[in-house]
Amino acid sequence: MDLSAYREEAEAFVSALDREYYLHFSGQKDELEIEPIYERHAGLVTREAVERLRESGNRELLDFAAKGLIGQETKHLDAELARREAALEIEVDGERMPVRQAPVVQANEPDRERRARIDAAQRELLERELQQLHRESFERTSELVRELGWRSVRAMTEALSGIDLAALADQTEAFLRDTEPSYEPLVEPRLREELGYGFDRFQRADIGAFFRAPALDGAFPAERLLERYRHTMSTMSVDGRGVLLDVDERPKKAPRAFCSPARVPDEVYLVIAPHGGREDYETLFHEAGHAQHYSHVDAALPFEDRYLGDNSVTESFAFLFQSLSADPSWLRDALGVASPDEVVEQARAAKLVLVRRYCAKLSYELELQDAPADLDALPDVYRRRLSDAVHVDWPRETWLSDVDPFFYSARYLRAWALETHLRRHFRERFGEAWWSSPEAGEQLRSLWRYGQRLNGDELLAELTGGDAQLDFSAMLAEFAEQQQ
Repeated sequence: MDLSAYREEAEAFVSALDREYYLHFSGQKDELEIEPIYERHAGLVTREAVERLRESGNRELLDFAAKGLIGQETKHLDAELARREAALEIEVDGERMPVRQAPVVQANEPDRERRARIDAAQRELLERELQQLHRESFERTSELVRELGWRSVRAMTEALSGIDLAALADQTEAFLRDTEPSYEPLVEPRLREELGYGFDRFQRADIGAFFRAPALDGAFPAERLLERYRHTMSTMSVDGRGVLLDVDERPKKAPRAFCSPARVPDEVYLVIAPHGGREDYETLFHEAGHAQHYSHVDAALPFEDRYLGDNSVTESFAFLFQSLSADPSWLRDALGVASPDEVVEQARAAKLVLVRRYCAKLSYELELQDAPADLDALPDVYRRRLSDAVHVDWPRETWLSDVDPFFYSARYLRAWALETHLRRHFRERFGEAWWSSPEAGEQLRSLWRYGQRLNGDELLAELTGGDAQLDFSAMLAEFAEQQQ
């Protein structure tokens, strides 16, 4: 196989696909027209290509081809899911709303009972209109993985990522155990401050409103969001010219911010649909971490180092920038928040909820992917694991729609662990206000140039000289320090 030619076509394929995802999920196209893109590049993702790449020993390109083949075989399901989600509406109390906008409305709704009705309507629609498609996609993916020679999605993921998922799950289970005694005492005060009640009434439908934290809106003025983003990037001298910021309002724009690296490093879309408050800042800076990373990658690197690799790395940079919205020095100096303690406490509580949720998701996804042919018991497993971790009565309906493809949840978990080390390093080397240091920006740019040639463990070794392990000990210690 001519790997140079394969890389060139693979890059054209990924660029077209990412651009199409950008246009659809930014609300500029009703249809997600990915099928013609797959057809134009059908030779990239054949069984023959998978076997040739397996023989080549290039793990990143093999991962790309195998997942691409699976995407090719399930693209009609993905396109239909996207089409339905873009078109579907729910009705609550006589008000109709696009289903993609419902989470935003729910997060901004001050009435607890109406939040529950919005949540119930979304779950009812999921069960009626989308659940069968999610199940068909899951079952077809599992079947294709076995046809390609791996016994399960888990076996394929471990072989191609190098991540020991069982060892990671042991760490996350330990994190859940170790944070269990402090979980409610840490989160309860913020629940009462933001929602007016504690865990006795806390429900899944409230999580968006809790993260939204409207009581803190005064600290995060909407009119300063973009200006503060641009100022911070400029102060660090990291404002990549390839970053294209999309903040326009469109009715069918997906509510969740995202970064679409259509052409690395020259065409990287940063998309956000602002809906107010702390979460806008947190979300914009998170996606900015991705966008700045991709826009500073060395253009001379091969395709796999610019686009593929261990996404724990790019997610760690996203979490690093996201952490600024809870950094006392950034809040004081960049936003003029005189007393940032409440913001810091809210962010810490929300992060603990989220990390514990992902710990439970990983354990559940391991069980799901190892499940026998009969999947009917898994919704209750999902409900129990998530309920135990978050301390709410978690619903069953999202047992498949909440699953991250190919254990992407593991990348998030590793990224949270890595970000703790990154942030500690930058504070120790450049001071509490590291985000205002051009020298810190210079070091970030030097790390970003690697793209994702290094995996998370290698990046940590590069940063610390091999003195630290990519595990949850540093993050656990940080939560313990913050409680004292």
